[in-house]
Formats: sequence, C-alpha cells, structure tokens
Amino acid sequence: MNAITHPIHFEHHSSNFNRLRGRLEQQVGRAIGDFNMIEEGDTIMVCMSGGKDSYTLLEILLTLQKRAPINFRLIAMNLDQKQPGFPAHILPDYFKSIGIEYHIETQDTYSIVKEKIPEGKTTCSLCSRLRRGIIYRVAGELGANKIALGHHRDDMIETLFLNIFFGGKLKAMPPKLVTDKGDHVVIRPLAYCAEKDIASFARTLKFPIIPCNLCGAQENLQRQNIKEMLTAWERQYPGRSQSIFTAMQNVKPSHLMDSKLFDFKSINVGDMVDEGDMAFDG
Repeated sequence: MNAITHPIHFEHHSSNFNRLRGRLEQQVGRAIGDFNMIEEGDTIMVCMSGGKDSYTLLEILLTLQKRAPINFRLIAMNLDQKQPGFPAHILPDYFKSIGIEYHIETQDTYSIVKEKIPEGKTTCSLCSRLRRGIIYRVAGELGANKIALGHHRDDMIETLFLNIFFGGKLKAMPPKLVTDKGDHVVIRPLAYCAEKDIASFARTLKFPIIPCNLCGAQENLQRQNIKEMLTAWERQYPGRSQSIFTAMQNVKPSHLMDSKLFDFKSINVGDMVDEGDMAFDG
C-alpha cells in the first residue's frame, strides 16, 4: 500500500504533469459550469471508494473550491461495507492528512448480499441498490444537498453501449440528476475527463489506492468486454471515444425512432424537420 501523501506536498512536477493537472481542472470546471453542478451555499458529499477516480475527484474539487467565486462545503464520505480484508484505516488517515471534513459510514451490506445471493450468482445489482440507499440517507443526515460521484467520460460511454447491447435503450449516465425522492442532486464533475488522464494523475500523486476486488465478487464481464472493444477502437482509430462522447451531446430525436420524443405521426408535407432533408443519407 502506498504511503499517504497529499498532493500539496509535491512541490516539483514535470511540465507534462502540470499540463495534465491543468487539463483536468479545466474539464471539471467546464462540466460544473455547463450543467450548473455547484451553486452558492451547496454542501457536497463526495463519495470516496478509495479508487483513482474518487481520489482525483476530491483533489480537483478541493483545488477549485479555493478559486471559486462562490462558497460551498465539501464532505468526504466512505461507505465501509465490511468486506473481508478492507483496510479501514486508509481513507480516514488520508482525510486527516489533508484536513478535510469526512464521515465513515459502516454498514455490513456484505453479509446481507452473501445471505441473499446464491453462491456463484452476480452480487453487483443488490450491492448497488443497498449502497445507493445508504448514500442517500447519509447525505440527508449530513445536510448535503449534492452528492458527487467519480464517474468519468469513459464510464459514460461504456454505459451507453451496455444499454444499447444488453438493455435495448439509448441512454448513458447523466452528468446531473435528481434522486427519485427529489431530496438530492447527484453530480458527476469528471464527466469530461478521460480515464487515462485520471489514471496518470493518480499514479503521479501516489494516492493510497484501495483495490477494488476485496469482496471477491465476479468481475462485470459485460462492462469489461465493452471497455476492451472501445480500447481496440481507440487504438485503431484515435479519437473515436471522443467522437462518441460528442455524439452523446448532439442528439437529434427527429432522426431516431422514439415517438415519445418526436411526433412522427404529425409530420406532413410542408413541415420542416431539424437538420433538414436527410432521408437518403447513409
């Protein structure tokens, strides 16, 4: 396990790293602005798993908080699900070292999942539902109106293809959403950030990463297959991932087939359709 070292302790970085940091900060700032993720007086609970994404999210938000023209509060939160071998001291020690307000929520969801799910079956769905409910409850108890998650651009693209291939839906992860009960807003400030940049950032700053396989759960093979497919595409056609991501922000309902989003039945001679006559485009 890496020693705990806060990024501000690093005084000398290469110019490449400084450009990387600047790019991540610019992308997070742009996402916050584009989707109005953070407002004056917000209390934001930053969900910390101990992985590279959540560490990067917290570090960038702390940096932007110092420069922001508005005031907002950050609280780091980790859910200790009592998975065997989980190093419970790592995150509290890290939070103390950087001086951030934090909360560790301990709930033995691991035992519940093992009891309810037969051996060999996928545990991810139940685990996710339990975790989500706890996160929403804790946010309310801490007075947080916003919940920040560490999903990045590549997570959103992978989710798009998972839903297309296995769910029959054209949807991905939104950068911002309201919870079902309307109590909190969930934000994804890393929405514009590429996973490779986050990985490089985390390696350089030597965050004390906690392995993600502690529960012994089955690997999400479908997502892994999608990731490998996208990686192969990107290797063969550099820039393809960004093109897909751009397409997610440039949706034309009149050129899809969802009659709930576009009134196809009412189209008649003389009507103008967005993008014009593209009926014969390949």
